[in-house]
Amino acid sequence: MRVLNRHSPWLGVLLLAAAIAVVQEVPQAAPQDPARPAQPAKTGAQLYKEACAACHGLDGAGQERSVVGFDLPIPDFTDCSFASREADADWLAVAHDGGPARGFSTVMPAFGVALTKDDLGAILGHIRTLCTNDAWPRGELNLPRAFATEKAYPEDEAVLTSTFAASGPAAISNTIVYEKRFGPRNQIEIKVPFDAAKDDEGQWAGGAGDITVGFKRAVAHSLRQGRIFALAGEIVLPTGDEAAGLSKGTPIFETFASFGQVLPADTFLQAQAGIELPFDTGRAGREAFWRVATGRTFVSDEFGRSWTPMVELVAARELERGARVQWDLIPQMQISLNTRQHLLISVGVRTPLNQRSGRRSQILFYFLWDWFDGGLFDGW
Repeated sequence: MRVLNRHSPWLGVLLLAAAIAVVQEVPQAAPQDPARPAQPAKTGAQLYKEACAACHGLDGAGQERSVVGFDLPIPDFTDCSFASREADADWLAVAHDGGPARGFSTVMPAFGVALTKDDLGAILGHIRTLCTNDAWPRGELNLPRAFATEKAYPEDEAVLTSTFAASGPAAISNTIVYEKRFGPRNQIEIKVPFDAAKDDEGQWAGGAGDITVGFKRAVAHSLRQGRIFALAGEIVLPTGDEAAGLSKGTPIFETFASFGQVLPADTFLQAQAGIELPFDTGRAGREAFWRVATGRTFVSDEFGRSWTPMVELVAARELERGARVQWDLIPQMQISLNTRQHLLISVGVRTPLNQRSGRRSQILFYFLWDWFDGGLFDGW
């Protein structure tokens, strides 16, 4: 007994070392990170199956009305003509706040409480895979329309543009533009101008001008790089009254290239360059032009009305010896009118920067209707 008491300190050390060795050989569970979910995150396809497939179908083409129990048509996510047009932000608004967020029916529920934005983003990423034709440019590349700079994205739109003289004799120029998209990248366009001005006796007079018919094709686009490039050609037909100053009296061929670039923080850059070639140079001169527009889109609340201030720098030069470049500046503001944001207005001022003789400042206005997204009385 005395021997045990004499060696008891060493015996305690040996027992402690043995216990440590045993503990080291037992597998230890990794500590749980409170910021990480206990279960692996679900994929977009899994979340879509659980939250969306009951109405939209596993394949994304939409369930039959007899299955869902209501008569409203369900969008077909596999139809690239439909699915490619809107930006992710618009899809997220509807998924998060429900159909009314973009002026649609309350049949589309709001998932913002049940699912996080990351979950909704994953679902949207899966939906984007259901359109399998990459030829269709994505809606993120559909940049805001400027007054002079033609954008590269093909559209289904109707636009009424009016130009008022800011000083001098009263005059107004109007142009109705109809744009029809066909196929993934193509667009046809018809422009019908009609002008009016007060004569020396104070009476308004005017009429229709030269009609323009055009074709545009988006020849390259990249969502990853945020850019789109298009080529276009137009023919101006001498349909107006030349004696009344409503026509140049000769057909004019115009060709141009357009470029759009998405930039950080909801900013963007658009550019256009082209040339006008009249058939009869005795009636109209050849002219080169180039234009640049840049701006930023702001959204009220999180998914509300959009406001887009822009500024354009516009240049033109007649292709003859001794001609100078004319420079104009156009600050402007585009505003969405309704919840669906397919009805827009814009107001701007075009101011000559040089060669001011005979060139006056103008007040510009347009009303834009993206008729593919709904009627004039839809989406409010």
